[in-house]
Amino acid sequence: MEGNWISVEEFAKALNIDEVDVYHMIKEGSAETYEENGTLYVRSSSASNVLTPDIVIENGFNSKDQNETRNENHLVGTQFVEKTIGTIMNLHEKVIDSKDETISVLKDENAFMKEALYSMQELYDEDRKTIETLTEQLKLCQEEAIFMKRKYKMMWGKVIEGYANES
Repeated sequence: MEGNWISVEEFAKALNIDEVDVYHMIKEGSAETYEENGTLYVRSSSASNVLTPDIVIENGFNSKDQNETRNENHLVGTQFVEKTIGTIMNLHEKVIDSKDETISVLKDENAFMKEALYSMQELYDEDRKTIETLTEQLKLCQEEAIFMKRKYKMMWGKVIEGYANES
């Protein structure tokens, strides 16, 4: 399907009209519609000719008299309005797509940050266990050093006493 299709609710909001008016336009046949999955869609450009009659702009002033045909008069028709609404709808769709893409990127980034945080927590836990093990080994080494100091002090103390007794 070509063209810009929007739901009846979005169409009513975009044109600032009641949904009842939109359904009335659909009933009259002035709006192109199709239904998909229980949702009724309106072609954004199909109803613009009902909403905006042809206007003749004469020297900068609006005039509804369409019988004037001077060269300086420019007819602003429904095609212009349809193209304008179509352009606005295209821009709106691009903004929505961009928003959805941004949300997707942010979700991916959050998932990555969450994984990184879990990895950092695991590393922290491993480092804490390593520190506890090294602290325990240091304590044992200190106790062994104190024991060796006492042992050598006692051993050298006996040697010194034995040497003093001999002299």
